[in-house]
This record gives sequence, C-alpha cells and structure tokens, in this order.
Amino acid sequence: MRKIKVLHIIKSLGRGGAEMLLPETLRLHNKEKFEFDYVYFLPWKNQMVKEISEQGGKVICIEANNNLSLLSKYNEVAKYCKKNNIDIIHSHLPWSGFLSRLVYKQTGIPLIYTEHNIQERYHVATKKLNAFTFNWQSKAIGVSADVSKSISENINPDISVQTLLNGVNTQKFFRDEKAANNIKRKYKIPKNALVVGNLAVFREQKDLVSWVKAFKVINESMPAVYALIVGAGPKQSEIQELIKALDLEGKIILPGLQTNTVAYLSAMDIFMMSSQFEGLPIALLEAMSIGCAIVSTKAGGVVEVIEHNKNGLLSEVGDSKMLAENCTKILNNTSLRKMLQAAARERVVDAFSLENMVDELERCYMELAPKN
Repeated sequence: MRKIKVLHIIKSLGRGGAEMLLPETLRLHNKEKFEFDYVYFLPWKNQMVKEISEQGGKVICIEANNNLSLLSKYNEVAKYCKKNNIDIIHSHLPWSGFLSRLVYKQTGIPLIYTEHNIQERYHVATKKLNAFTFNWQSKAIGVSADVSKSISENINPDISVQTLLNGVNTQKFFRDEKAANNIKRKYKIPKNALVVGNLAVFREQKDLVSWVKAFKVINESMPAVYALIVGAGPKQSEIQELIKALDLEGKIILPGLQTNTVAYLSAMDIFMMSSQFEGLPIALLEAMSIGCAIVSTKAGGVVEVIEHNKNGLLSEVGDSKMLAENCTKILNNTSLRKMLQAAARERVVDAFSLENMVDELERCYMELAPKN
C-alpha cells in the first residue's frame, strides 16, 4: 500500500515555535504509513532544515524575498505537488496559508491549515485576507481554545475547525544537570546561582522590554541572580541597549540562537514569559517539560496551560512589577520553587504530550487522504 504523502508549507524554517514543531512531530510520525515533504521560502531562516532532513523529511526552499513574492510562487508549489504525488497539504501561519489556499483552488489537494495566533493580533490586511480565503481549504486547526474561538468569532467559517493543543516531546525535554553546568561555566555563571530565563524571538509580541525591566527589579533585591534570554530577532539591538542602560551587562546574558535548547532550559530555575499575546507557546511547554518554575503574563493560550499558584504564577500583560514580584517570591522560597517545578513537568506529561498530538494529526491526515 502506497504511503500517504504529506507536504508541510511554511514561510520559514527558523527557530519559531511553529517551525520547531515540524522536526519534533516528524520524529514520532509513523514512517510506514506517511511520507513528509517540506516547502519553505526564506532561505536565510533555515535552522530547522538539518533536523528535518535527519528525521527523513525532504526539504525544498522556493526562494521568496517578501510576502507578495511568496504568494506569486503558488504555481511552482502546485507543480511540485503534482510532480511528487502529494496527497495532503498542511500549511502553517497566514502567508503560507494564503499560498496553500491558492494551490488548493488549483489542484483540489486536501488542505489542513494550522492557526497559531488569534485573529485580533494580525495586521488588518492579513486579517481580511484570512477571512476572505479561509473556506478555500478542507480543515483548520487551532492550537488552543482561544485561537479556535477567535476563528469562530472573527471569520465564522463553513469548514471544520478543530482545537488540537500543541505538544512537547517530554522524553527529549528532560532536565540535564551536566549540560546546565556546562552552560553556567561557559557564561561564567556561578554553579549554585539561580537563573531566570526565556527562549524567544526578539519581537514586539514577546515584550522583552518588560522582561528586562522586571529583571532589573529582581536584581536590585537579589543581585546574585542571573538571567538568560536565548534567541534573536528584530528587537535585539533595542534589548541590548536597554540592558546596558540599566547596568545589567554580565547579569542578563544573550547567547543568541541556539540549537541545543535542552541545555539552556536546564540551566534555568525559572522560565519567565512577558508576552503580549500567544497561541500556545512551544517554548513554554518545553520549559515546563524540563522542570522550570513558570512565571508568565496571561497571554492567550498560556492560561489554558498554567493554573495560578498550582503549576505557575501569572500576572496581567504588561505588568513587569508583578512579573518581578512573582519571580522574587519563587527565588526566595526553595520549597515553593521545587513544588512549581515538579507541577510544571507533571502538567505537560499529563496533558501536552507530543505523542497525543501526533496521533491526532495522523487521524486528520487519514480522514482527508484519497481512498484509492
């Protein structure tokens, strides 16, 4: 029996949450039933290519310099689908979604679109295009109840919308004390120092300005605490300047983009998120799986994962003072810190395993695949 060929279409293969899920899900997919191809468009954002290839995925870059250029590639993608006998298209994020819907209109190949954000946070043009084209596909997936609700309220599509929570590989994302000590040694962090961290793209959504301001408050009362913000992005220079202005150089360490995120997360005692909005952030689930205590804003799908005072501490979006207070509370209380770390790991293992996510994805593929 011929394998079902699935083509993932995504704008880039950088280190964003949606992108990082692709090699992780591929690792667990049934390779006897399914075969996976991947098309992306921004050649300079290719950090996930190697991991996908190592897991047996076929990756091709159809180069585009901007969103309009990306859209113009739909004929090329349609030809690729026909030449390679693609059975299912699975697209991610709006502009890849727009292109995939044009391919669907042209080829009739069943299309699944995964929505990772709420509609209210998109640019007005993106939001209108999404609404106009949303029914040009077979099925939509929302990564949280908040995301699915936003689709329903803003678009009210005729097609099926299923909530399928993001998952994390809890066997891979497990605390590695040896790796953590190596990270601390590399960045001259004392072995017994407590570390507050984040793993994020440096963009407006993540509100790293509030993050740095919160850490400044923490540093004033607890100068022995260190910080790691792993990642890169358009706001990086602004964050570097703020760190310098607040005299936090040497205390807040910016390692840049990293592939071995397990090591960096293992070095963190607290994972602090300051996001303005989220779908269901992969980095949060990975940090919980590692066993970090969670301090976060109530951004989107975060509140579907974290229950305040049970498996993390939450504050309102933009409230850097409360972020700092919650962190300080955990840093000063060893028993609370250990309880929240264990509870975070337990929550992910119980409700957000990648195995469950992959099983449900495969059911979606089987339902839509041609029956011949």
